[in-house]
Amino acid sequence: MDEPAGDLSPILIAHLFPLIESPLIELLRELCAEEWQTQTVSPRWKVKDVAAHLLDTQLRKLSLVRDGCSPELPAAGPSFDLAALINRLNQEGVAVYRRLSPPVLIELMELASRRSAEFHRSLDPFAESAFPASWAGEEVSRNWFDTAREFTERWHHQQQIRLATGRPGIMTPELYHPVLDCFLRALPHTYRNLPAEKGTLLRIDIAGDCGGTWRLLREPDRWRLVAASPIAPACRVSIPQEIAWRIFTKGIDRAAAETQARVEGDRQLAEPVLSMVAIVA
Repeated sequence: MDEPAGDLSPILIAHLFPLIESPLIELLRELCAEEWQTQTVSPRWKVKDVAAHLLDTQLRKLSLVRDGCSPELPAAGPSFDLAALINRLNQEGVAVYRRLSPPVLIELMELASRRSAEFHRSLDPFAESAFPASWAGEEVSRNWFDTAREFTERWHHQQQIRLATGRPGIMTPELYHPVLDCFLRALPHTYRNLPAEKGTLLRIDIAGDCGGTWRLLREPDRWRLVAASPIAPACRVSIPQEIAWRIFTKGIDRAAAETQARVEGDRQLAEPVLSMVAIVA
């Protein structure tokens, strides 16, 4: 099993959910009828579809994890396709909730957001979570990581709506940096099949006041995230914070990302991070 966390600190952000949900509700109340039908960077979804998805996933998580209401799901096995299952559930949820009027959708989102925030704050962050983060290569995850993953969902879908409707983004260090930190825990799993000599170091810089530096070190049998290293990087990749979230959520194509990223050193080492996906898709 790959370890996405390496020796980095846990991402403890359950207390931040109200700070991200409140601006979302305010934003949705501002939208005119035409804006609800604006296309987002997600090819299949318009603004209303994204809002419907945000409601569906919170209600689904509360029902399944908090309340133990488990729908009939296919058993895991050699032919089990998690991404296909998640995509199907997402599409079914969107199909139901986009039928609602915007006022009803917003009212339900307010309630679901409060209950979801309460639920995440109630969890022991270091207990085993109900679901592992497959995109980070985990077979078992801790609640802190699942909560951080949930936070990235809330952040990046709200950002999609803001981008589509021309509203200011929510790129503040308090809210966006934890999202980036969570996304980049996918690095060891993403690089798992890339061979390199022991001691090879990749440095990833997310440029901007919400960003930072992440280091990926090749050990004898795996890649591992490290907080610091005296080793000079074999490759340094700098990605503007404006497009980093879009790279990791399939919101920008590889060619466009390459034109805005800066690579120094071994370019082969840079390739996986520029197409890394940190969501189930």
